[in-house]
Amino acid sequence: MAEHLWDYPAARQAFTEAGEVLGWDIGELCLHGSMDELTRTDRTQLAILACSVAVWKVLESQGAVCTVGAGHSLGDFSALVATGHMSFPDALRVVDVRGREMQACAEVRGGTMAAVIGLDNEVVEEVCSSLPEVWLANYNSPGQVVISGSIESVRAAGEAAQAKGARRVLELPVSGAFHTPFMAGAADALAEALAAVRFKVGCARFFSTTEVRYPAPEELPEVLARQLMSPVKFMQSAQALLTGEDAPVRGLEIGPGNVLTGLMKRTARDFPMGATGDADALRSALTLETEVSDGQ
Repeated sequence: MAEHLWDYPAARQAFTEAGEVLGWDIGELCLHGSMDELTRTDRTQLAILACSVAVWKVLESQGAVCTVGAGHSLGDFSALVATGHMSFPDALRVVDVRGREMQACAEVRGGTMAAVIGLDNEVVEEVCSSLPEVWLANYNSPGQVVISGSIESVRAAGEAAQAKGARRVLELPVSGAFHTPFMAGAADALAEALAAVRFKVGCARFFSTTEVRYPAPEELPEVLARQLMSPVKFMQSAQALLTGEDAPVRGLEIGPGNVLTGLMKRTARDFPMGATGDADALRSALTLETEVSDGQ
């Protein structure tokens, strides 16, 4: 995982710092960890956070400037680091608690999630409201949402959605019903961990994709704890972010993969969006940042 990042001193330093904070070698996990270990919720979240911040440190070392940061669930934490609201060590410590507690909730409550493709949001909301223990958890892009809850109810809702015209329902390889009341125990533990964090006024703005607004620093502990049981409204947030005079002029997905780049292109087709999820994409992003810094 993220092998290409080791070519950059700023990324190597980020992994070293993360290992010192956590007390174990997260860089070794990313490079050589088994798929079973890397896909455990308590390990996955830390690995993604470390890789995302490592990418940001590389970009920042080349003159990149963040004006607005937003994430998709876990991505809130790397966005908070990039915007200066939260230190990297604090983010690691909090996400360590977040991942372990979410894993514990999943082991106790079970549950699953499924993507519903090709159906209006309102129809999926009606389906979920007609069944117990299933909720709409992610509004990803027009025609793509994710439902979450008990295995039985998610499957029943998927069948109902297909009966109403959904093109596809795809059960996701997750261990629990994230962004639902099933995560109440994790939210309580996360709130306790967040109470020890000193959030700062950032050098850039942070936009919450569960609240669909810019929270003040003093609100962040409550917002981030509530996030575990709230739907991620990524589509609505993208639309809100790109409205108004202070809207960003281009976007960059920081960290592994390019899923959010795809969601942005489906939500705002004309918005310039790039990714950094592999060696070629990161090199392209660095080239663009250099050109922007040089005024080209």
